[in-house]
Parts: sequence; C-alpha cells; structure tokens
Amino acid sequence: MASGEGRRRLDNLVPLAALIRREMRIEKMEKPTVKYGHAAQSRKGEDYFLIKMDCQRVPGNSSSTFSVFAIFDGHNGNAAAIYTRENLLNHILGAIPHGLGREEWNQALPRALVAGFVKTDKEFQSRGMECFTLILQFFLSLLVFHSTLYYCASRETSGTTATFVIVDRWTVTVASVGDSRCILDAQGGAVSSLTVDHRLEENVEERKRVTASGGEVGRLSIVGGVEIGPLRCWPGGLCLSRSIGDMDVGEFIVPVPYVKQVKLSNAGGRLIIASDGIWDALPSEMAAKSCRGLPAELAAVQVVKEALRTRGLKDDTTCIVVDIIPPDNSIQPPTPPKKLNKLRALFFRKKCYDSAGKVSKKLSAIGIVEELFEEGSAMLAERLGNDDFTPQSTTGLFTCVVCQIDLAPSEGISVHAGSIFSTSSKPWQGPFLCADCRNKKDAMEGKRPSGVKVT
Repeated sequence: MASGEGRRRLDNLVPLAALIRREMRIEKMEKPTVKYGHAAQSRKGEDYFLIKMDCQRVPGNSSSTFSVFAIFDGHNGNAAAIYTRENLLNHILGAIPHGLGREEWNQALPRALVAGFVKTDKEFQSRGMECFTLILQFFLSLLVFHSTLYYCASRETSGTTATFVIVDRWTVTVASVGDSRCILDAQGGAVSSLTVDHRLEENVEERKRVTASGGEVGRLSIVGGVEIGPLRCWPGGLCLSRSIGDMDVGEFIVPVPYVKQVKLSNAGGRLIIASDGIWDALPSEMAAKSCRGLPAELAAVQVVKEALRTRGLKDDTTCIVVDIIPPDNSIQPPTPPKKLNKLRALFFRKKCYDSAGKVSKKLSAIGIVEELFEEGSAMLAERLGNDDFTPQSTTGLFTCVVCQIDLAPSEGISVHAGSIFSTSSKPWQGPFLCADCRNKKDAMEGKRPSGVKVT
C-alpha cells in the first residue's frame, strides 16, 4: 500500500524544467506591453527628456525589467536640466538596497526617489560653485574666462522641473518637482493627475512653506508700485516653489518631490507626461481626449499639435505618451459610467502593502486603480521615514541616506534629530545623514541661512 502511494507521488512530480517554463509562460501572460511616443517643439531649447526601456532591477535578469520616462523643463539656462537628465536615475537606483524582490523594491522606491532628487540638487549646486572657483584660477586668460563664464553662470542660475516616471509592470511610480505634469487616462475614460503643480500662484500650502522658511512671495513690481504677473519667490523671482538647481534663489526652493504610486487594473491605461508648454494650453481632460484611439507614437504628436493650435509656440513644448497594454488585447475597456462624480469617488482607493493579495485582485477585477502611496511633504524627516530600508555598506558601516557615502558610527546624524516631525522617539535612530546633507536639510527647512549670496 505504501509503495503504491509512493509510485503515485512520483507519477505526480513535474520536472524542474517544465515548472520553469510554466512560470515563464505565466509571467509573460501577466506582464503588460509598454509602448511610447515622443514629440516636441522647441522655442528656448531648455526642455530635455529621458526614455529608458531596458532598466533591470537585477542585472542580467530580463524578468526584472522596468521602464523610465522623464521630462526636465529647464529655466535660466539648460545646465540643470542636462545634469539632472544624466544623473538622476543613477542617484535614485543607488539609494535602493540590493537584493529586494519586486514588491519590496517598489515599496522602497518612494524614499529612494526623494533621496535621489535631493542628491542631484546638492551635487549640481556644488559643481556650480566649483566652476566659479575655476574662473578665479584662470581669470588671467580672457579666452578661458569668457568661455567658462557662460557655462558657469548657467550652472549658478539655472534650474529645472523634473517629472520622473517608473513603470514596473502594472505599478506606476511618479515623482515630480515644478510644473511639468503626468496624468493617467485609465480605461473607461477617467483622467486623473499623478503629480501636483508647485506653482506659487496656485499652491497655497507651498506659499506658506516658503514664507515660513525665510522666503518672500509677491508679484513683480514696476514703476508706480503696480504689481504684475504671477506670484514669485524673492530673492530670485522664481514662480515655482520646488525645483532642482536655482542656486540664486535660496534653499527654501526645495528639490523634495511629490511622489505618487498606483497600481493599474488589468485593463491597463495611458500616461501623458509633458512640460508646461502643453498644460498652459490644454487642460488634462482635453489633452487626454485629443489623442484617444491613436497609438502612442501618433498620440504624442497630436497632443503637441493641439497645444500649438490652441496657444501657439510660446514655450518649449514636450510630450511623452506611454501606453500600458494588457497582454490579452482582446480585453475590452470598461464602459464609462454615466455619472463621473461617482467614478472619481471610487477611482483611487488607498491600500496598505500588508493587504496586497485579495484586495488587489478584487480591485483589478472591477477596473479600479489602486493608490499604493502618496506623499508631498517637503520635510525630509517625514519623507525619509524610519530605518526599515536604511542602507548599509559591505564594510558594515551605515551610509548617508541621501548621498550614499559611508558613515562611521560617530559621524552619522539622524534625520530625526531636532525635528518636531520625528517619527522616532530616539533621535539617534536611523536613517542617517552626513554633515553636508544635514546642513542642506536645515537650510531647506529654514533652520539656518542657506549660505547662497544673492547680488
């Protein structure tokens, strides 16, 4: 009897190779197809973009692939936009601990995005100061002086918005500073924003934060005391409250991004990522409606055409359209509801990571987009969180959560130290900052002068 049961168990065994093939088929069935299109019209030459389809969480593992799409809208020169395009992705990935699975990796993304944005801003500003040191060293040579002066002046005064999108299967994570925007056009016709505009004219909370940190907010004053134009931050006159760069404004203009992470239903959806050249001409709903039914490549062109038709070419105008397509193209999109206000009430449902399983399946089945994460605070103590993902180097030393340099036990300064926003009752607990990053944190929060001289 026992031997018979043993033979039946052996008969039920499946070879390892067959299991691997089965898992690969299932994975292929569950993985959406990502297609994109890009279009742009230039006026100032300060818009830049990044499209990278072949990123991998685990090098050499094709099943860990994710995609990156980003737009950088520069101002007062293009140096900040170029530097951010070339370095931001590496800074973000460098802040994610190694060896994480897909779900843990996506959980670590929001904090890594904050660290990557702040590190990019910090390093860009420090390199700008190095340029001026170079000028002083070579000022005797007029040729070197003038050729270097233009480049370094751009570094000193330039800044950029950054809207950075990571698509990992059905999970979309967006981080943004400034007024470039990313919207989601979900199957069924519901359009929602995955970013928040950091314009002083429109964002009351940001105006309060800037003034509380030592900045002044007001309009441009002309002869006779007449005020014109949008609200600006002084010194500097910037209309934005968050950006990367902008050394001449002061560090109350922070690089800390608003971050939102959602999981699409199995019906997929479309992302439209664009600079303000689009959004100053088209409301989100109109931009989405103008390109429905078109493939991504033509959709991006159509959105730019519609913006130019409405407003003309008054600014750099850049658009990326990303389609996240179900593997089974026969899936029909859900019928748009008759009452849109009810849909908006249901469209985003917050969900804890701990309850991923059954809730995820139920929401996906009825076409609802899950909101996994959302945070927009400018305070690093709130954004860098607890020490669940505190990076540790191979030497056993902790690293700065922002710039990733090794810290000896006596060197690290808790991100919570001296903060009323601390989530820890012990300010010596991680995550930790190096002295330079702690100084930057204090300057951004108005706890000390930024040290930037404005003339």
